[in-house]
Amino acid sequence: MCSATMMGQQEQDAAGAFETRLVTALNEAGMLLMTSIGHRTGLLAAMAGAPPLSSEALARRTGLQERYVREWLGGMVAAGVVVMDPDEGHYRLPSEHAALLTDQGEVNLAVYAQFVPMMGQVEDDIVRCFREGGGVPYERYTRFHEVMAEDSGQTVLSALFDHILPLAPELSGRLASGIRVLDVGCGRGRALMMMAERYPESRFTGYDLSEEAIGWARQQAREMGLENLHFESRDLTDFDRTAAPGAFDLVTTFDAIHDQAKPLAVLKGIRRSLADDGIYLAQDIRASTAHHENVSHPLGAFLFSVSVMHCMTVSLAQGGEGLGTMWGRQKALEYMKAAGFDSVEIHELAHDIQNDYFICRP
Repeated sequence: MCSATMMGQQEQDAAGAFETRLVTALNEAGMLLMTSIGHRTGLLAAMAGAPPLSSEALARRTGLQERYVREWLGGMVAAGVVVMDPDEGHYRLPSEHAALLTDQGEVNLAVYAQFVPMMGQVEDDIVRCFREGGGVPYERYTRFHEVMAEDSGQTVLSALFDHILPLAPELSGRLASGIRVLDVGCGRGRALMMMAERYPESRFTGYDLSEEAIGWARQQAREMGLENLHFESRDLTDFDRTAAPGAFDLVTTFDAIHDQAKPLAVLKGIRRSLADDGIYLAQDIRASTAHHENVSHPLGAFLFSVSVMHCMTVSLAQGGEGLGTMWGRQKALEYMKAAGFDSVEIHELAHDIQNDYFICRP
């Protein structure tokens, strides 16, 4: 009887703790939605480093509607993000918060808050897929490439020359001398633009399935006068057969392989397209293929939600494998070996808790 009573109390305590967690999560979800809006409208940037402001003054500063600004401020005060002086009716974004939510700090975490509403817009489609199968196509994600460009701007672009390319020590010298470079799944191509500008002797090519992303990239490259850079909208499901043999000295993928309809075919195509002394540099999500080993992952639950709501489903929409965001190191190594890479090194970078970096050689 005593044991049963104790178990009942343990279950009650566990239920109470879980209830508290869920209520906290609801509040935090609301904070993330308001953070996304604050980022997109410029409210957070306008408050960073500014003196305390009334809702009217903040609305004037940002050119936004005061009634919406006032309600947003109320939500951010309730979330503990913004501080209010009730006597003056003024609002302030503390500097320690501004350093994490605007470009004043090293990393703007408000960028990642945008994933929550972006994924939410396809919830009805995802529920249908749970019941009927299939997937949600890229076209349904109206801001995907815009948000991913901001994301990569903090994880890839800021570290590209000082940390990522030096993972293969000879790369910088070879790029300066002039080599052929391909970025697979290039999105808006910002990494390629940076490299093409820095290394004018090298030739750069970007492939992506999205016409929208490629169109944006081409326009930017023209405006920058980058004549050593070419973008092409291309379906890579048959890349293992259609890749030009030995056409490139360096191939890169940044957070792209797990989205592919046929990831192994893409990897085999990358291997086929590399010269004998070529290098494949890949950034992809750091995780374990075994679910139970992701319990301590700092972003595990969030990244699995990204997988269900985007990465897995866009692959399935193409009739693909649906590998998913959290395919993990074990699966990545298995696929890279199967693609023909005899040497695979895995690196972690201090600034990036989300990704692994692979240096693969034939």
